[in-house]
Amino acid sequence: MSETLSRRDLFKVAGAAGAAAAAGPAAAQTQPPVAEPADGDRVLFFFTDPEARFVEAAAERLIPKDPRWPGAADAGVLFFIDRQLASAWGAGDRMYLKGPWKPEAAPEQGYQLRFTPAELYRIAIGEIGEHCRQAYGGKEFWDLGEPVMDEVLGKLETGGIALPSLPSAVFFETLLANTIEGFFADPAYGGNRGMAGWRMVGFPGAYAQFVDLVDVHGHEYRREPIGIGNTAAREAHLKAHASHMPAPTGAGRP
Repeated sequence: MSETLSRRDLFKVAGAAGAAAAAGPAAAQTQPPVAEPADGDRVLFFFTDPEARFVEAAAERLIPKDPRWPGAADAGVLFFIDRQLASAWGAGDRMYLKGPWKPEAAPEQGYQLRFTPAELYRIAIGEIGEHCRQAYGGKEFWDLGEPVMDEVLGKLETGGIALPSLPSAVFFETLLANTIEGFFADPAYGGNRGMAGWRMVGFPGAYAQFVDLVDVHGHEYRREPIGIGNTAAREAHLKAHASHMPAPTGAGRP
């Protein structure tokens, strides 16, 4: 099994565990193409154009497309991360960012940098870009080709590239976590376009309940996933399964 397939299988397991769906994989389904996003869905709120090109290229190497499934780029992971960084989370809301900071601290002691997530991305991308231009004859990261991009990402993961302002492994871990989140989060947050991540692991989305399926085994799950923003589809599903819902408190009393 290739490294790419092993990595994708890992994402499938992680996504399925997070979704906690009782559904089997949609192995025999034909994957429809990811819908072309509307113009408004292409708007960037945080990244500059060079930053966006780096994130999109790096995320695509972390979850590359294959003959059947789209990769992180087509799934809109860039736009998921962009919206997160433009939000209160990106500004470090509810994060403890006061010192002292101890880079050598144990993982159990948590994040040990003074930077908000937005600052972490901006500084790291700038310094990685400078490293690539110096190490690869003036080329940008996204022009290096897949093998060299993988080499750069591998060095970021292991600390093999010394960034001036922060540990490269901290940025890599953040980018990897955000890429997985963007691939599997509800499409309402900008990623998981076409619900590609959900289709890959067989997660049905926001159906609310599966009472009618608890005792059903050995069948392939073919129902179309539903996002939290698709109110009409969710209401139609709930209406179709109204007979399985518990009666309201007091119902049927004289």
